Amino acid sequence: MSDTKFNPWEMACQQLDMVAEKIKLDPGIHRVLRNCKRALEVSMPVKMDNGTVHVFTGYRVQHNVNRGPGKGGIRYHPDVTLDEVKALAMWMTWKCAVVGIPYGGAKGGVVCDPKKLSLAEVERLTRRYASEIFPIIGPEKDIPAPDVNTNPQVMAWIMDTYSMDVGFSVPSVVTGKPISIGGSRGRNEATARGCVFVLMSAVKRLRQNLAGMNVVVQGYGNAGAIVSRLLQDQGCRIVSVSDSQGGIYNPKGLDPLAVLQKKTETGSVIHFKDADKVTNEELLELPCEILVPAALENQITQANAARIRAKIICEAANGPTTPEADAVLDAKGVVVIPDILANAGGVTVSYFEWVQGLQAYFWSEREVNIELRDIMQRAYADVHAIAEREKVSLRMAAQMLAVGRVAEATVTRGIYP
Repeated sequence: MSDTKFNPWEMACQQLDMVAEKIKLDPGIHRVLRNCKRALEVSMPVKMDNGTVHVFTGYRVQHNVNRGPGKGGIRYHPDVTLDEVKALAMWMTWKCAVVGIPYGGAKGGVVCDPKKLSLAEVERLTRRYASEIFPIIGPEKDIPAPDVNTNPQVMAWIMDTYSMDVGFSVPSVVTGKPISIGGSRGRNEATARGCVFVLMSAVKRLRQNLAGMNVVVQGYGNAGAIVSRLLQDQGCRIVSVSDSQGGIYNPKGLDPLAVLQKKTETGSVIHFKDADKVTNEELLELPCEILVPAALENQITQANAARIRAKIICEAANGPTTPEADAVLDAKGVVVIPDILANAGGVTVSYFEWVQGLQAYFWSEREVNIELRDIMQRAYADVHAIAEREKVSLRMAAQMLAVGRVAEATVTRGIYP
């Protein structure tokens, strides 16, 4: 749903303004939260495989660190902008607050298309980026993690580059890294598993059952592919999935593992034979009980919200629904589990990984998943209680909870000097 006028930072600020009015936030604190604490733009010359030098642009933004060090992923994408990274950093602030983990919000991005780069070029780019943002990251400052088009290997390169600069190994400088260098068990599935835990809570509140529900998933990367498999394990029928090249639809159901295998072999789900092709726009409007946007922001807008047929939307992606679309969906009675709650499983297990790294004491996957379940279900209950009490949507309730917590921390700490 491309929209050249769409600006994610303006959308994030608009959401904050609505919450500030609802909770009667002090104007001075509102102004503080409406600005990012720090935004770094870096220029990165990288030698390409053919001997030429290409200059890439990268960003690292810390929105607010009053509740703890910054936390947020790094994305590699040709459409990365400073405003996008600022918005994602703000959403990370609310995400960490809504699940009650002691982090502030940060985010990073590099303007590139990693699909057009060799593995060696991605490594050189990553190491140069890590060196450029070195002054503002660290286990006590700001802890990066994977995001769109980055993975555990990219985190390993960042961890190694940082460690070489300081002269000793610092596993806790990043999360989402391989287990062999201090990663956490369960981290790879955490975002998707967190989505499933909050979906289970939402469906229970509706006095329904996940078994037999039809599910549509937009985006078949790490989160989308795993959430499809986990929901199928709960008895759901995955009827449509997509990636950047398009989607597939079979009302009788798709086998998530078979689709993933085909995507791995061919580069896209569209080559899966036992299904009809659909566009990403058409996919959003398919009949289903559950819609999981797991791609990029600005997918459900005022232009298509009225045609959404899902009963529940669980936002595995960040910012997939615009405020204007929210109003339409709310009027239709669609339950929207907002991004800052729905996909907080990733940062929650990143927190577990950070704690394990600092203590050099590692948990079993069972321990990780049990702790994740408890935090996600408690966060959903807290948000649902506010929604019921204040007669607001789950998004407004989640933001009221999060902004309130960050505002309290800001007031308690005071303004220095």
